[in-house]
Amino acid sequence: MGGEINVNMNKIENVKVNEAAKTNAKANAKTNAGVKIMSSAAENTSEKKTANSTMDIMVNSIINTTVNLAGVELKNPVMTASGTFGSGQEYGELIDLNRLGAVVTKGVANVPWPGNPTPRIAETHGGMLNAIGLQNPGIDLFCKRDIPFLRQFDTKIIVNVCGKTTEDYLEVVERLGDEPVDLLEINISCPNVKEGGIAFGQDPKAVEAITKAVKAKAKQPVIMKLSPNVTDITVMAKAAQNGGADVISLINTLTGMKIDVHKRKFALANRTGGLSGPAIKPVALRMVYQAAHAVSCPVIGMGGIACWEDAVEFILAGASAVSVGTANFYNPNAAVEIAEGIENYMRQYGISDIRELVGAVE
Repeated sequence: MGGEINVNMNKIENVKVNEAAKTNAKANAKTNAGVKIMSSAAENTSEKKTANSTMDIMVNSIINTTVNLAGVELKNPVMTASGTFGSGQEYGELIDLNRLGAVVTKGVANVPWPGNPTPRIAETHGGMLNAIGLQNPGIDLFCKRDIPFLRQFDTKIIVNVCGKTTEDYLEVVERLGDEPVDLLEINISCPNVKEGGIAFGQDPKAVEAITKAVKAKAKQPVIMKLSPNVTDITVMAKAAQNGGADVISLINTLTGMKIDVHKRKFALANRTGGLSGPAIKPVALRMVYQAAHAVSCPVIGMGGIACWEDAVEFILAGASAVSVGTANFYNPNAAVEIAEGIENYMRQYGISDIRELVGAVE
């Protein structure tokens, strides 16, 4: 009897020992599993951080929007078109000028120009007509007031130059020689008073001659801004390049007219004016494409650009950079939004360098 009790007691104790061992084993297993989970989580977190860090580095390093125009590097290919942005100060409180590739100033002459009589602006379907007459304060005030203002910002300065004679242009070009500006854009849509009023940009011989004269005096790279009011834009583009142009820009406005049928009068006091805005984009795009394939120098495209898609079209057609004009009047932030849109487009399609898009249309 006593032996049976001892045997049973031993069995009970063995069972308790085994259960305790199993409990400890389970606890150890849970602990080990917990350690593994924590270790795995830490590894995953570390991997994610590394991946995110790598992605950030890739995004920051592979998107290159800089463009080079005759040795002058712009942070992005977007600038403002002359005559639509004042000299920058007028828009300085509305947008961050630091985000622009360049600011192109309103045309400046050797002396102040009063411009044309009013009315000198009229709306049209898909655009506007203007006959401002290149009103400007003259080179002296421009150098004293406008250049110092623009120098405060991290953007390139392109000065648009206008004149009525070759001598007028050269006087401004020489005056700007020692000023801290990056490029000169020569507006050859101005009438040449010594040649009966025909615009410099409508005669290939005059285009080449004025380009050579400016290049002989200029200390900055020269952009020749071409008129679209010609029979063959490629002839004018080649004439500018033959004259030594470092860059060409196009198009300037197309000559147009509007009549008030109720008053039976011209909408503009000047009768005709320059048509700009989305309505001219197809014409501008075609001319930029033709010019870009006719010359080897960089091309700046403009004419009706209102959104990033428009800008990308011009770049695909062969433009190295673009100018935003009439859109600034109804959306002061247009140029900044377009620059951002181009960068997002590049990310979307895996484009690492803006130069890959230049002339890439098939």
